[in-house]
Amino acid sequence: MIAARILRLSLTNFRSYHAASVALGSEEPVVLVGSNGAGKTNVLEAISFLGPGRGLRYATLEEVAFSEGDGSWAVSAEVEGGLGLATIGTGVPSPAPNESVSRQCRIDREPVPITALADHLRVLWLVPSMDGLFMGPASERRRFLDRLVLAADAEHGSRVNALERALRSRNRLLETPRPDAHWLDAVEHETAELAVAVASARAETVARLTAAIAARQEPAFPSAQIALEGWIDDLVPNHPAVEVEDRYRAVLRENRARDAAAGRTLEGPHVTDLRVIYAPKNLPARHASTGEQKALLIGLVLAHAHLVAEMSGIAPIVLLDEVVAHLDPGRRAALFDALARLGAQVWMTGADAAAFADIARRAQFFTVDSGKINPS
Repeated sequence: MIAARILRLSLTNFRSYHAASVALGSEEPVVLVGSNGAGKTNVLEAISFLGPGRGLRYATLEEVAFSEGDGSWAVSAEVEGGLGLATIGTGVPSPAPNESVSRQCRIDREPVPITALADHLRVLWLVPSMDGLFMGPASERRRFLDRLVLAADAEHGSRVNALERALRSRNRLLETPRPDAHWLDAVEHETAELAVAVASARAETVARLTAAIAARQEPAFPSAQIALEGWIDDLVPNHPAVEVEDRYRAVLRENRARDAAAGRTLEGPHVTDLRVIYAPKNLPARHASTGEQKALLIGLVLAHAHLVAEMSGIAPIVLLDEVVAHLDPGRRAALFDALARLGAQVWMTGADAAAFADIARRAQFFTVDSGKINPS
């Protein structure tokens, strides 16, 4: 297994940073300390863009641009990753008037598709906005699930996006008074193929993650029982893909009038939910206490990190934003030990350096303030 590492990170016109860079030594993990609003999370978000997807805030390309810039931004890193030493980068060039904004990626200065970044780095994260995952809507759990899949399968994001486009096309056709049946058949044929591909990738990841949870117990972070909720998700593991596609096409055909009245497609993997059980009490995660939910989420992320390492051969970069401040001393020490066993480069943020006293001798500290990142 390769332990991927960022050796140098550079930000240009990204969020609160006009220009900033940080060089990493051999110490791990990396700890960013600064007051609230100093820009610590922005650094982690920049790193999250070094992989496929929309980053840890799920922001648009325009939102991450420096407020006083021209709309362009760039994140680059010298890395020691899945294919050895390389310089990888992503960003948006200065847009011309009336030109749509598009993200570009480069490896050693050569243009590449976004999925090529995953050959070098895999990036996972846990941020405060995820604390309400188990209490929030199913859409948030689907997004979390798709990030789990994407970390192991770089093509998953493209499939999910294609499915969303196909569903929008179907919905637009159904809005017309007399939709063309042949067009609907064609769109539903494509929709079913994409739907089953997305559902299959999710099912495989959930099955693998379930095994990873069982194999790697972390006493301080209770295990979870996870499953997908949706009739397509129930069929995919035990039926041929062609059969499931045909059944979904039949459902789409039968539900045209109902979906037209609703203004959206009511059935499919785009409404799948992720069911999570707090295993020690056999309790739905949404009914667990706030502390239990936080520990459960950390346990899921740790198990997923091990899974990604096993599947890709690359120990992922792990980004933990303001995680330790909400843990008691025992769980905090247990987290540091679990991260050390993971063998990955870990980036953590916090407002108080004292929260990281247990790893002070083996971590690299930086102070973040006013668009600057300096060694502590």
